[in-house]
Amino acid sequence: MTRRRVVLLFGGRSSEHSISCATAGGILAALDPEKYEVVPVGITRAGACVLASGDPDDWRLDPEALPEVLDNGTRVLWPESAATREMKVVSDGKAASLGDVDVVFPILHGPFGEDGTIQGLLELIDLPYVGSGVLASALGMDKDFAKVMFRAAGIPVAPSHTVTASEWADAPLAAQAAAESLGYPLFVKPARAGSSMGVSKVHVAAELAAALRRAFAEDQKVLLEAAIVGREVELGVLGARPGESPRASVAGEIVITGREFYDFEGKYLDAPGIDLVCPAPLADEELRVMQDLAVRAFTAIGAAGLARVDFFLTPDGFVLNEINTMPGFTPISMFPKCWQASGLSYEALLDALIELALGL
Repeated sequence: MTRRRVVLLFGGRSSEHSISCATAGGILAALDPEKYEVVPVGITRAGACVLASGDPDDWRLDPEALPEVLDNGTRVLWPESAATREMKVVSDGKAASLGDVDVVFPILHGPFGEDGTIQGLLELIDLPYVGSGVLASALGMDKDFAKVMFRAAGIPVAPSHTVTASEWADAPLAAQAAAESLGYPLFVKPARAGSSMGVSKVHVAAELAAALRRAFAEDQKVLLEAAIVGREVELGVLGARPGESPRASVAGEIVITGREFYDFEGKYLDAPGIDLVCPAPLADEELRVMQDLAVRAFTAIGAAGLARVDFFLTPDGFVLNEINTMPGFTPISMFPKCWQASGLSYEALLDALIELALGL
């Protein structure tokens, strides 16, 4: 059997660099070497594409030393045009071929990767890739514009108000008034960041300015969002094969017992106070409604390939929190866990995503 050559693209310029590296480690360990020849391409924090290590252990998520793509002096060259799929690497001033590429798996999180930028590059040179296209990636990354799309599709979302850095500098009283109208506690979130980077839970007005400063360090556009009281549940969506519809997994639940919210440390550094339960204890009708809403959200932004869709389950029903078009993908992340609970193994899930990217 001819192996497919897969470029695993990870790292990147965003604050989620290390999470992307850890995700890459999980995928490197799981891709079947009899089916795939993996070309590991890391993007440094400065944006250089280097030929990286293919050893999964080099990308293990260690709280004491988070993984990072370092500049090893190599430079990976993308195909010169859409007329070729040959990639090259330059090392010590000499170029060598990496062969023709079948598909790119851009396991990048956050800006400069998950937001349509890398997708645009790959579209320009006509390389197939896993995941959503330029527009859906940009919409999914931007919580502000995603809410516009979800509201238009009739999907319930949390009340919110958007503030830019310049608006906060010029008219802070307007932002303070918006926060008062939403009510405390509320969340302050960068509009275009993930992994809970820059997110704060604000209990009183006196905490608002510090929370905004933290969020503006990640993005120049920030959401003030009403805190929704409810169970935190999420599931995975897989894109449609030709002639089919997107499908949703069973749900998982995030049970928070000792933290303010599901923050970075709880997500990735095994901090106490967070339990992930999968499958979540939901009634059959609750799960059906949640799956329907998730597929509608996926369709509303024109997503492809995969997404994780997060909800709050309140006494009045589901409220969509956000959609993530390139979710965390370590073997213990919620997206693969939900699919494993639905009968699709981690390895089979990777196969399915690559096949979707290739239109198979």
